[in-house]
Amino acid sequence: MISAGIDIGSRTIALVMLNDLKTVRADVVDTGFTPLETARELAAVLPPEISVTATGYGRHAAKADFAHRVVTEIKAHALGVSYFMPEARTILDIGGQDMKVIALDGRGNVEDFQMNDKCAAGTGRFLEVMAGALGYSSIEEFGRESLRGKPGIKITSMCTVFAESEAVSLMHKGFDRRDIGRALQASVVEKALGLLQRVNYQEPLVFTGGVAMNQCVLTMLRDKIKGRVFVPENPQMVGALGAALAFDTP
Repeated sequence: MISAGIDIGSRTIALVMLNDLKTVRADVVDTGFTPLETARELAAVLPPEISVTATGYGRHAAKADFAHRVVTEIKAHALGVSYFMPEARTILDIGGQDMKVIALDGRGNVEDFQMNDKCAAGTGRFLEVMAGALGYSSIEEFGRESLRGKPGIKITSMCTVFAESEAVSLMHKGFDRRDIGRALQASVVEKALGLLQRVNYQEPLVFTGGVAMNQCVLTMLRDKIKGRVFVPENPQMVGALGAALAFDTP
């Protein structure tokens, strides 16, 4: 059985093709300014007879254009995580513009979930804005340098606009930007912990999404929960993998 899943997010679009439940293709590209066009071009590499399941923000637009069916992000992530870690009980997914926590039962079924999708607070976009405000050229540099920062600063606002203003003000007062960066990334972790507590999270905990590749956020999260946090080899691909797996699930 060959199937494909495409996850159309706010910052990236991921495509996974499976053959007998084995990954034979995995691609991820920037969403760009024309998400549907980008998704269509990415899916064009697939043989025409393959059924495509779409998930993510752009799933319904994709179904109206080229995809054969859709699946929610919640179900897609549950399927994707359960594929490589059947014993997983909680998923933390932080993408470009939302943060979600999914509680699973012992069979990989969704028991509960919480989402922070009202604004960009605590998301990849939040970190992108803060990296730029502090003069870093990339998210990777921002995370790496923030790990070297010292604790002690507290960011009082999670609103992207106000937090950016607060960070710039602290820098003008002479605070080390690495210390400010550490405080900003700590605020992301605190936001995540709040959502995790709402679902009474259990271990094993799997961290997915682009922010899972941020070493500062990952390190702080592990320190806070004092437990193991598993990150897939390609955390941005989990939703697309789950969408591909959804082809033969009810």
